[in-house]
Amino acid sequence: QVQLVESGGGSVQAGGSLRLSCTVSGVTVSSHCMTWQRQIPGKEREGVAFIDTNGVTVYADSVKGRFNISRSNTENTLLLEMNNLKPEDTGTYYCAARLTPFLTGYYCYGPGGDFGYWGQGTQVTVSS
Repeated sequence: QVQLVESGGGSVQAGGSLRLSCTVSGVTVSSHCMTWQRQIPGKEREGVAFIDTNGVTVYADSVKGRFNISRSNTENTLLLEMNNLKPEDTGTYYCAARLTPFLTGYYCYGPGGDFGYWGQGTQVTVSS
């Protein structure tokens, strides 16, 4: 059984930082394209950051230079360091994994295919 459990969300003032963690079981983070996605009320779900099985990372323009995605292979955990947070970063953040293993490049962060494994989400609130 595959489980993804996010933690680390919370409330912070603009300019602050948060570190999200996603503890994964049932699949290996190093063998699957992983992503952090966010849902902001009134907007479509957005892919914030991706890391493929080669360790290549891709970020949405809105978070480039502020967010950093990484993984711990020993702990089988996906991480998201969020710095210089802005009120528009407020939303629910989800970690997810592609169903198919060993996807790299566009097959990881491009549209199409399934992020078939999802966590329950963690709330991030940034106040001005």
